[in-house]
Amino acid sequence: MSRPVTLCTGQFADLSFEEVCKIASEMGYDGLEIACWGDHMNVRRAVLDEAYCKERLDILKKYNLKCWAISGHLAGQCVGDAYAYDVRLDNFVPDELNGKPEAIGEWAIKEMEYTAQAAQNMGCYVVTGFMGSPIWKYWYSFPQTTEEMVEQGFDTIVKVWTPILDVFKACNVKFALEVHPTEIAFDYYTAEKLLEKFNLHPSLGFNFDPSHLLWQGVSPVIFLRDFKTHIYHVHMKDVAVRLDGKAGILGSHMSFGDLRRGWNFRSLGHGDVQFPEIIRELNAMNYKGPLSVEWEDSGLDRMFGAKEALEFVKKINFTSSNIAFDDAMRG
Repeated sequence: MSRPVTLCTGQFADLSFEEVCKIASEMGYDGLEIACWGDHMNVRRAVLDEAYCKERLDILKKYNLKCWAISGHLAGQCVGDAYAYDVRLDNFVPDELNGKPEAIGEWAIKEMEYTAQAAQNMGCYVVTGFMGSPIWKYWYSFPQTTEEMVEQGFDTIVKVWTPILDVFKACNVKFALEVHPTEIAFDYYTAEKLLEKFNLHPSLGFNFDPSHLLWQGVSPVIFLRDFKTHIYHVHMKDVAVRLDGKAGILGSHMSFGDLRRGWNFRSLGHGDVQFPEIIRELNAMNYKGPLSVEWEDSGLDRMFGAKEALEFVKKINFTSSNIAFDDAMRG
């Protein structure tokens, strides 16, 4: 196996950290991508309490697991979204901040700075996450969205995120944005624009997740190839597109898992992503980081899905050949 296979704990945050470690170890995972919610990772304690990270690392060692990345998706979302307040952010923040966008923004910025330091203290080199977006609601241009509104949105993200990324740089930790609808960068061209706006900040790159690209019509393979120098982490998640003449690509306000939807996230091997082609691209770009399984399939039990996904990744996690196929033909 050329790369470690990890389990993203975000969808298991209702279980204790030790429970998830035990489950992942028994299944055969190499490590975890630890979510910064539930009781899995308290980033403030990881920075302010010297014993906290040692305790976490000891639990990982007990179950023969490692950690290459931690997930700061929820706080990261609040950084950008606080500037276009969405009441759903209240699900992600301490109760006393509910309904207070300015306070949410301040909390989220500090939380992400702590997250960079927590990753450093855990010996990790990547934080995966979201950045939020003050302009996501403008994605469809009616009422009319002006170019100036779009530029202002990107400029706001640059303003609030640059000091955070500077903390990441000081900690020698990369921030890997998951290119994803609701983010400032949600497809190929917005990802390209984001890098340009940040003048290729050395700490900013991407968490590659093909499931968010494919249903939009973006080629995951082309995205990997063109952004290969900025791929810092890889999520393994599938998606199925099922446009039957009734279902629309926008989902019809139906919950994930509803079989009438035009698309749904699927556990690995149950969708349309061509993972062998992705592995070939990762080999070509010499990506040696973890392949992190993210279970998000409402139609499949998560324990079954996590175990089956691990077996799927192990089967396709092949390396490139070190010889040409026709070498044996030469005299």
